[in-house]
Amino acid sequence: MLDILAVIAPIFALMAFGYGAVRFRLFPADGIKALIAFVNNFATPCLLFYSISTSDFRSAFNIGIIGPFYVGAAICFVLGIIIARRVFNNSPGESVAAGFSGTFTNTVLVGLPIMSRAYGDQAMPVTLSIIGLHGAILLTLGMVTMELMRRDGQSLAKTLVVALRRVVSNPLIWGIAAGILGSLADLQLIEPAEAFFVMMSQAVVPAALFGIGGALNEFKLSENWKPALVASLIKLIVHPALAYVMMIWILHVPMDIARYGILLSAMPAGVNIYVFATYYDRGVSVATNTILIATVMSALTISAWLLILSL
Repeated sequence: MLDILAVIAPIFALMAFGYGAVRFRLFPADGIKALIAFVNNFATPCLLFYSISTSDFRSAFNIGIIGPFYVGAAICFVLGIIIARRVFNNSPGESVAAGFSGTFTNTVLVGLPIMSRAYGDQAMPVTLSIIGLHGAILLTLGMVTMELMRRDGQSLAKTLVVALRRVVSNPLIWGIAAGILGSLADLQLIEPAEAFFVMMSQAVVPAALFGIGGALNEFKLSENWKPALVASLIKLIVHPALAYVMMIWILHVPMDIARYGILLSAMPAGVNIYVFATYYDRGVSVATNTILIATVMSALTISAWLLILSL
């Protein structure tokens, strides 16, 4: 148990530090958006490029891990939609937004730091192989489902074009693509270039955790906390449980590798669920509440999953 506390304590201490700095006006709230933009658009793409280009990334594409991660996410998406419709009587569009809130993982701002802290560099190739597909698969799934279910939806072809444009314009995809090309070409960086990418990579963890902690000040509990709690439980418990069953019990993936995919699926909801909700103006309060509830609850649930996975 002390080993688990040693893993998560610095992670959530940095989040609390960021939250407190903004809460007590020691750090400007507007600066948090710029900090997260730096992490997402500059530091993390550099990390992705450097990590992928300097590793045997081809061996990291393990369908026994990637498949259950995304099959589990899709099941959680459908489950969230059904609960929102049947239990909370939400409209079709709001139900899709609620389902998406329990599906999209915070792989970068929370996932990368925790995976690195828990399992070190050996977890990065598998982790990055999942991150590389994350936005492309889940954003497309969410957008297509939203357009099919809401009454004022646009054509499927136009939706796919918009989804493709959002994916292609994502700097994380650029970093991944460049890293894959570098790995295939056996790219060798000169020392100053390598030092640059190492320094940028080292900025990801503290900046990401401080930033997500500071961003929590924007999200306040509202009247829709019950569906948000359900979405949080789906994200933190159901998704990793499904991944565990499929990887360990069905596909018999060795635990020392499967735990990378299982733990990553146990991360809280990502900020993109808020972007998704505001883009369609559906379920915005559920998305904001889910980010807040899931991030706070994840301190306990991630600890439990680390214990289950025996660290």
